[in-house]
Amino acid sequence: MNEDVKDLNLSVVKAFTLLDAFTMDKQEWGVRELAIKKGYNKSTTYRLLNTLESLGVLQKNDNDKYLLGLKLFELGNLVAIHKTLRKYSRTPLENIAREIKETVHFGVLDKNQVLYLNKTESPQGLKVSTQIGSYQKAYCTAIGKVLLAFLPEQKIAEYLKVVSLDACTENTITNPETLQKELQKIRAQEYALDMEELELGLICIAMPVYNNRGEVIASISVSGPSSRFKLENIESYISIIKKGAQAIEANMH
Repeated sequence: MNEDVKDLNLSVVKAFTLLDAFTMDKQEWGVRELAIKKGYNKSTTYRLLNTLESLGVLQKNDNDKYLLGLKLFELGNLVAIHKTLRKYSRTPLENIAREIKETVHFGVLDKNQVLYLNKTESPQGLKVSTQIGSYQKAYCTAIGKVLLAFLPEQKIAEYLKVVSLDACTENTITNPETLQKELQKIRAQEYALDMEELELGLICIAMPVYNNRGEVIASISVSGPSSRFKLENIESYISIIKKGAQAIEANMH
């Protein structure tokens, strides 16, 4: 086993090795024939296939053979949506960064966190320590608070049950009731502020991006140092960000 593979979980590696056997030419496999094909013993193969079936990755047909399940279809669609969103957000984010001259992020809510799909760095040289594909807390970021604010009430309640509102700075909202009130305000005004709630010295403003059914599918945020990011410019920021959001929405429709 080479250096790149030796530290990986072997059960996961074996599971994906089995999945690789499903092709357009061979869409169904029995336990015994797949075990022989991949060189695994039958009990190991059965255990892995049974686990994948329980997760919806595989399903069984009437002949007790396994075929790919809907979970992979769902995940494939999610990847396609994220790829499309990233593609259509690139130019609008660059335009926002050029006008406001600060770092611009574009993200969605995933696993109760913000998943950054795209980013344009500030032309003024300040680097915000985020990466495309990385995750960040939702409750203490402007982009995350926008995404939370437009969830159904039940989803917000579920989020507050499972997520610990730990303090990142002295400004972080750590009280669930206070956060709920903040989310109501954000929903009404259609923008959120992060007033040094995630990181001292960093202020952010975020706005929603809608699909053609009027549902919030993503958010755009602009981040800058508190020394440069002036509250009296908020209306101007809102106008510029909204123009960028509408450009993404137009591209998606």
